[in-house]
Amino acid sequence: MAKTWKEWEKPLLELDEALGKLRELARVATPDRRAELERRIAESEQRRNRYIDVMYSRLGPWEKVLVARAEKRPYSLDYINALFTEFIELDGDRRYGADHAIVGGVAFFDERPVMVVGHQKGRNIQERQYRNFGMAKPEGYRKAMRLFDMANRFRMPVVTFVDTPAADPGVESESRGISEAIAAAMQRMFELKVPVVSVVHGEGGSGGAIGIAVANRVLMLEHAIYSVIPPEGCAAILWRDPDRGPQAAAALRLTAQSALEYGLIDDIILEPHGGAHRDPPGAIRAVGEALARHLAELGAFDGEALQADRYAKFRAMGRFGEGAA
Repeated sequence: MAKTWKEWEKPLLELDEALGKLRELARVATPDRRAELERRIAESEQRRNRYIDVMYSRLGPWEKVLVARAEKRPYSLDYINALFTEFIELDGDRRYGADHAIVGGVAFFDERPVMVVGHQKGRNIQERQYRNFGMAKPEGYRKAMRLFDMANRFRMPVVTFVDTPAADPGVESESRGISEAIAAAMQRMFELKVPVVSVVHGEGGSGGAIGIAVANRVLMLEHAIYSVIPPEGCAAILWRDPDRGPQAAAALRLTAQSALEYGLIDDIILEPHGGAHRDPPGAIRAVGEALARHLAELGAFDGEALQADRYAKFRAMGRFGEGAA
């Protein structure tokens, strides 16, 4: 049976709970008693931090999947609201309707206008239903294309945030052309003559991810995942047993380190101690610094060079054989 997030993080949560109780006791204790409690708090913090060091030094592919799906991990709108100013969301694909699994609009980054697009999950069941668990339908990708065209027309760099298990697999999405919409979005991104930077900060699942991730620079958080299919789906297809997700995760090579090794991404953004979900502001700062650096580097290229760079980058992926890099 595959270990769940709650089972995997339970020992750490127990340490956090004990530490919280000590801090509460210290807050109301007498001065003499407070000194002893503060000593115990310091020891508990050291014990907790050592446990995190050991825990995260032994992360396997399945544990990376669990961390990438952590509920308190920052979502796309968290990054957008913290890193960008004057964000104005633009909705609708002008063909069918609105899709809330993909958000996007114009904003300023470092006082420069940009177009920002990203998948958005939900924090509670109501938000998850509203956002369709971050799984976009055809109208979501067609909305993204509309925003890409606008960015190209007004020479605005494009920043995308990727966090989806996959595109919506429902019958309605199939009937409205989900495959065509993803393929068209990819083609549109290849045609852009502006800098494009994508950040995979949670789950990068299947065509649902790459539909907004055809970029000059693809960045990935340290504990994010990027795969052609979620591990449970892979296990269900190969072995008719979704509980063999950990085995599938190992075979899929879905970690940021594997993606960098195979040339699928360009940079790994290190996460705060214990993962982005334990220090969202720290993770957001790290992403902001990486975005600023890569956008500045891409600013030196003209439109044709950016197109050629993007095309060559993705054409080089998946080449195997004798003498292949």
